[in-house]
Amino acid sequence: MSVKAKYQPVLDLGEEFGIQDGYVKEEGGVLKIGGTAATQYEKNAMWDKIKEIGGQIPTDLKADIKVADESVYHRHTVAKGETLGKIAKHYYGDAMKYKEIFEANSNILKNPDLIYPDQELVIPNL
Repeated sequence: MSVKAKYQPVLDLGEEFGIQDGYVKEEGGVLKIGGTAATQYEKNAMWDKIKEIGGQIPTDLKADIKVADESVYHRHTVAKGETLGKIAKHYYGDAMKYKEIFEANSNILKNPDLIYPDQELVIPNL
């Protein structure tokens, strides 16, 4: 199996995120990838996938992933049935962090129990 094939799930994730200025090169059995993720969340997700496949310190991959917008952790579009608690659990692993998301979006949210599909919420850096 080629190194590129081994890390194809990482490349697929980058495509899903729409990584800007992305590149993929294979040299001497080492895959070199890079580009710019929209947010820190996307960069972290890419690294999590890299570690899942290649271990904590992969020797067959070098990645240079930058972040375009460092002012937020992510921007999330609300889907039907979501709550701030579910969103907080997804991004932070803790549903009680919904308060931080609510505060970061107080310009568009007046009640933490009332969010609507297609609203774009700022997921703040914690």
